[in-house]
Amino acid sequence: MTATDDTGFDEAAHDDLTSRARIRNAALHQFAAKGFAGTPLRAIASEAGVAVGLIGHYFRSKEGAREGVEQWIVGLFAAALERADSQSDGRVADVAARDASVAAMLNDNPLVVDYLRRQVLELPTDGKLISRLASLSLESVEAMRNAGHASASRHPVEQVVTAMVRQLGRLFLQPLVDQIVDAFPEDEQPTKHPELRVEVKTAQ
Repeated sequence: MTATDDTGFDEAAHDDLTSRARIRNAALHQFAAKGFAGTPLRAIASEAGVAVGLIGHYFRSKEGAREGVEQWIVGLFAAALERADSQSDGRVADVAARDASVAAMLNDNPLVVDYLRRQVLELPTDGKLISRLASLSLESVEAMRNAGHASASRHPVEQVVTAMVRQLGRLFLQPLVDQIVDAFPEDEQPTKHPELRVEVKTAQ
């Protein structure tokens, strides 16, 4: 069994990664923890165990490192959707299967969740991750509409919003629910923490 630290990294697997992947993972960790503006290149290099110049070799700049991180994250979402399709009896998985596959991927990648939370909190004007995920979600919606798994009468952008909020909303807000419960003495807390459910309603 390999050791896993409290950030979600598998130490043995981390040691086997290429320099480029180590830099990307270190950038993901640093950006998630400190934000893009608060992360110096030397912190990424130190965590990755490489010289600062190697970041420039692979990514050209800190902005390039963020680009590499975000492209990798979008790839994880795309792979999760493809995995749902491959496990489906039909050619295109339904909403429940796609949501479950995305949830499993996020559960396996806690740093991705942390990075996404910071993106939502900071809403950077120069970041492209949310727009890329929206484009990927639109492709998913269109595939489900064509397969009869999603309504063809609703506006597709509304369906994208619904899908993304459904998949990500609980991950962003459940920690707040847990923190509220934990603010009370243990003997006053419910046996189980309430679980957040997020629904999107369109204007009539």
